[in-house]
Amino acid sequence: MTTAQRDETRAPGRYADVNGVHLYYETHGEGRPMVLLHGGLTSGEMFAPILPALTAKHQVILVDLQGHGRTADVDRPLDMALMADDVAALIDYLGLDRPDVVGYSLGGGVALHTAFRHPGKVGRLVAASAHIRRDAVYPEMLAQQGQVGAAAAEYMKDTPMYELYQRVAPRPEDFPRLLDKIGAAMRKDFDLTEQVRALRVPTLIVAADADMAPPSHFVEVFGLLDGGRRDGGWAGEGRPAGGHALAVLPGLTHYDIDRSPLFAAVTLGFLDRDR
Repeated sequence: MTTAQRDETRAPGRYADVNGVHLYYETHGEGRPMVLLHGGLTSGEMFAPILPALTAKHQVILVDLQGHGRTADVDRPLDMALMADDVAALIDYLGLDRPDVVGYSLGGGVALHTAFRHPGKVGRLVAASAHIRRDAVYPEMLAQQGQVGAAAAEYMKDTPMYELYQRVAPRPEDFPRLLDKIGAAMRKDFDLTEQVRALRVPTLIVAADADMAPPSHFVEVFGLLDGGRRDGGWAGEGRPAGGHALAVLPGLTHYDIDRSPLFAAVTLGFLDRDR
């Protein structure tokens, strides 16, 4: 029995073969479906602290993206647009009718691309701690991202990311390869301004008040969605026409917002509003 076969035997979820990826997912709870996407170098397990709140009224589909968690890597770049196609294919595979898509950091970028590329498959969208331009990130963080690669694997052996990968990955020896790929992805320049401006899926932009990019960047993103341009009005008549919203969460950072009850609360408030 191969390592991957042993992992499938003990894993609590299932696999879907989509776009050449043996994609791992778990389903928790009942109610309106929510596809939940994790950050880089982690897996769906990262949401364990807030999962009970999210599953109280929703069916949550936790996905391990390409090369992460229990989903093995494949011979293609670690590209958010390609991973968004995987998410769209999983939605079809599961027969879901316009589920909400919620993502954090890398998963937030994938969630955005899912709405860009497959708007008819997404109900509402929540993108947390997901900047839309590379140059929005603080310069010191860009410098750190420039150091990410296989050579850093040895130095990461005491980190939770390495422990998780060794525990659940079908091929634990691929960790340096994942670092190489995610490092290359972070060094690639991008600007999603026009895609966001054209977004028609009701979207909540979420950020920590001490995130990887400044709050002003996420206010800028909200502005692209017609937000922050006028008084909202007594009856909300001045709010963004597309139903978009912004939440900057106090006392949090890029590294703890994903497990904060505040993140769960604003996500549920947005997804369940007026339904």
